[in-house]
Amino acid sequence: MGLVLLNRLLGLGEEESIFLAEESWQDLLELPVTREILQEGLDTDACIEVNDLGYALHLSEPAELWLLLTDIYSSKKILQEHAEKWRSKIIKTMQANDVDFFPALTEYFSNSLAAELFCESCSLKEAPLYVEERIERLMQLLPSILPKDESILEICCGSGTATQALFRLGQHPLSMDSDRCDLCLAMKSELLDPKRCFVLDARLLPRLFPARSFNTVLGFMVGLIDDFNWPLWRDILLKASSLAKNRVLFTVYTQKEAELIAKALGEAGWKGRIIDNRDSKGIYDQWAYLAAKEG
Repeated sequence: MGLVLLNRLLGLGEEESIFLAEESWQDLLELPVTREILQEGLDTDACIEVNDLGYALHLSEPAELWLLLTDIYSSKKILQEHAEKWRSKIIKTMQANDVDFFPALTEYFSNSLAAELFCESCSLKEAPLYVEERIERLMQLLPSILPKDESILEICCGSGTATQALFRLGQHPLSMDSDRCDLCLAMKSELLDPKRCFVLDARLLPRLFPARSFNTVLGFMVGLIDDFNWPLWRDILLKASSLAKNRVLFTVYTQKEAELIAKALGEAGWKGRIIDNRDSKGIYDQWAYLAAKEG
C-alpha cells in the first residue's frame, strides 16, 4: 500500500508496503493489537526509528512489509520496554514531529477505509446526498463568523456536504465523524481530503488533542437532539468544545436544540447567542449557536 505521506516520513519508496498495527484512531488510543504483538514477539530483520514517535519493523513472513508501531497517542506507553531488542536492527532514524505524523497516519487510515480494508463488503454504493442550496446558505452565514487562516475542527461531518461551504470559503478544516461508512463514501466521492478527515467517537477527542488545540470547533446539523439522547449529545458537545480556543459554532434543526446547547455551554463558561437562520425550506441549519469563551 503506497501512501505518499507515510512512505515519505519513513524514507521509503512508494512501492514498499507499510501497515499500521492498529486499524483506527480509537485503537491507537487503546493499543489492543500492539499489546498482543509485543507479548508474542516479532522476528524482524530491520527497524526504522521515528524519533520519539514509534518504530517501523521490517517483516519477511508471511509477506514482505513494514509494520509501524506507535504509542505516542496512548496513555499506555508500552513500546519503550521492548525497544532495546530492536536497537541492533535499526538501519536509520527519521526525524519527525506530530505535525508530520498525524496527517500521515490519518491518510493511512482514510485510504485504508476507502479501499474497504476494514470491512467485508460495502453496502453504500451511491454518492452522498449533495444539496447545493444548503452549501450556498452556509456560505452566507459563515464569512462574518470565521476569520481566514485559523485552525478549524469540524465534528460530525457526515459525508462532507456541509464541509464544501468551508472549502469554498478558503478554509481547511480537520473533519471527523464516528460513522466510518459516511466518511468512506465522502472520500470515494472526493468530498473530503484523506489527510484531513478521520473516524472517532467525538467523546474521545480530548484524548487525542490537548485543550484549546483549534481556534474554532464547529458542527453542522448536530443531532437530532431530543430528551432521550440529550445526555449523549451534551457530552459530545462539551468535550469537543474543550478543544476550541476562540469560538464554537453548532447548527441544528430546531430552536429547542439550540437552546439546550446554549444552556449547557453557558454553564461551561461559554458566552454566546442563538442565531435564527430559518428559510422557507425549513430543513438544514435552521438555528445556530455561536459562542466565545468567557475571559
